[in-house]
Amino acid sequence: MSRTTDHNNLLERLGGAIDSVTLNQVRHSLNNLSPPDIAHQLETAPPRFRHILWELVDPEISGEVLQELSDEIQSEFLSEMDSAEVASLTEGLNVDDIVDILQQLPDRVIPEVLQAMSVQDRRRVESVLTYDEDTAGGLMDTEVITVRPDITVDVVLRYLRRFEAIPEITDNLFVVNRNDEFLGNLALSKLLTSPPTTTVREVMDTEVQAFHVDLKDSEISQLFQRHDLISAPVVDDQQHLLGRITIDDVVDVIVEEADHSLLAMAGLSDTEDTFSPVGRTAPRRALWLGANLLTAIFASTAISLFENTLDKVVALAILMPIVASMGGVAGSQTLTVVIRGMALGQIERGNINWLLSKEFAVGALNGLLYALVAGCIVSLWFKDGTMALIIGLAMAINLMAAALSGTLLPLLLKKMHIDPALAGTVILTTITDIVGFVSFLGLATLFLS
Repeated sequence: MSRTTDHNNLLERLGGAIDSVTLNQVRHSLNNLSPPDIAHQLETAPPRFRHILWELVDPEISGEVLQELSDEIQSEFLSEMDSAEVASLTEGLNVDDIVDILQQLPDRVIPEVLQAMSVQDRRRVESVLTYDEDTAGGLMDTEVITVRPDITVDVVLRYLRRFEAIPEITDNLFVVNRNDEFLGNLALSKLLTSPPTTTVREVMDTEVQAFHVDLKDSEISQLFQRHDLISAPVVDDQQHLLGRITIDDVVDVIVEEADHSLLAMAGLSDTEDTFSPVGRTAPRRALWLGANLLTAIFASTAISLFENTLDKVVALAILMPIVASMGGVAGSQTLTVVIRGMALGQIERGNINWLLSKEFAVGALNGLLYALVAGCIVSLWFKDGTMALIIGLAMAINLMAAALSGTLLPLLLKKMHIDPALAGTVILTTITDIVGFVSFLGLATLFLS
């Protein structure tokens, strides 16, 4: 049986246990799971169970569980804690994980939580909080092991043995000079296989790319993927080593970007909780539905301009949605490809013209193909060659317009600092609807009047 199935069965048992068995049995079942699996149980539990389950989590691992939860559920639990509880809960976590949790709190509460921390933890957290959360500085963990280039491998090994434990996901030690300027990496594999008398300078890697502290998280994820990185150093303008970014944080960035792209296409927040209450979900969706209603009214206004033509030929009302629908699908295909290319950093000034030409050619070819198909169907259906010609021409026009709009729209929105994933779909649908209706009814007016 898969782990997912086990989790689903456990959730069903937990749900039944809360109603029929003692909470001690539920507590035992829950705390036998790993923190990520406990977080999964919390996220898949309906609201009426979620808070009960959270209360049953062992306080010693509650911080580890909390950091695995989505932002919305984190905020939900954190809002019920005082500053001392939050400080206690984050004790022992990595700095980057503590910062992620604190960023879910109101700004006025963060100083109170920092004050409740130990002096060492407070200084480390404050150093990261000064950076935007979507930059290398906001992602980095300040807990790093550094060595000097002039010492031997034997000295490094003896130095490491003094630690009770080295930071998680450590694949490299960072080599710095006396001014803490980053010089390169010392891979653990090199450290373990080199002769004891070898100096760090002889086996260190100086070709390592350090990330500037202001580098955006989207670019970081691309670089990690491109170079198969596990960890990477973070430096400031003077090349001083500030911390490191590890693959677990980059995976979180990738998942968040994927969630954002998927949910934004439907006008939803990327913090949307599957089981959030009706009172919270309905208003969020209503806002985007209202925006869509306005755009639909614009499209209907275009139709009203051809009211006399529609009155004369009933077939137009039957066929009109086909043209708009085909344009909408074709435009969405192009829009999705372009937004994905932008997210991966593949679209640049030098290749925009080629991309535009390619998408227009695709739109033209598919437009001609389905103009012919639709024309044949309408000719057989209504026994009217003129009507077949009208829908064929309108189909070709709308599919080419959809290709152009799907390519240019996300580029223009990004230039205007508007999220293409969020606004692109509804604007594109409006464009393809209006172009489809106007071209179809305009040609009908021309040919049938």
